[in-house]
Amino acid sequence: MVSRRIKLHGFNNLTKALSFNIYDLCFATSADQRKDYIAYIDEAYNAERLTQILTDVSHIIGANILNIARQDYEPQGASVTMLIAEEPVENAGDAASAAPGPLPESVVGHLDKSHITVHTYPESHPHDGICTFRADIDVATCGVISPLKALNYLIHSFESDIVTVDYRVRGFTRDVRGRKHFIDHKITSIQDYFSRDTKKAYEMIDVNVYQENLFHTKMRLKDFDLDNYLFGINADDLEKRERNRIEKRLRKEMQELFYGRNL
Repeated sequence: MVSRRIKLHGFNNLTKALSFNIYDLCFATSADQRKDYIAYIDEAYNAERLTQILTDVSHIIGANILNIARQDYEPQGASVTMLIAEEPVENAGDAASAAPGPLPESVVGHLDKSHITVHTYPESHPHDGICTFRADIDVATCGVISPLKALNYLIHSFESDIVTVDYRVRGFTRDVRGRKHFIDHKITSIQDYFSRDTKKAYEMIDVNVYQENLFHTKMRLKDFDLDNYLFGINADDLEKRERNRIEKRLRKEMQELFYGRNL
């Protein structure tokens, strides 16, 4: 890792890949409510809406969209893939720093070559009422700019209860003296790129492999209000025992998604 601009021999060949899964949880008490929830999610995050989100990301990172492929699936789910062209980088030092990226109302930064993809997976459990919406997002770049600049915008664009994030720098680039550089910016944690409100809202843990330039962060929403997780019904409409049962079930589901194992 270096702290000053590297004089390169040719193009920066480093590949920087950001991948994360976003989970939104809900509880629907009846089969009809579960069906309505899936229909709601499928409409709220259809291919057209996802295309707009990724278009906003391309504007944030200052890229030109070359091609868009999008598809709504039956019975549910959608996918969008974008190929993006490079633009001149006016201030690479600032764009590659570990400063938090923009929120939805901001547009800053630039990007070299890239592709962005998103896939959605809405589903409901047929017996215990748990409904889960998962979005898988990948942003990959070649060159000096890190895709982490788009992270805060994407987290704010979805209702995120659980988020798992991976960031990896692959390959190498050569300087004018022939020395290989396997990373061109300082980073100790993906958390360095989160905005203050994101850090405040989520509990986070890291699993990093520094010698492999591999960084992993798990996030779990701190606040829990049962009304935010009920679909088609209010918490006050339920008996106390039922509210406690549903809350216990939801919290267990979050724990399992957060730790990636059955508990």
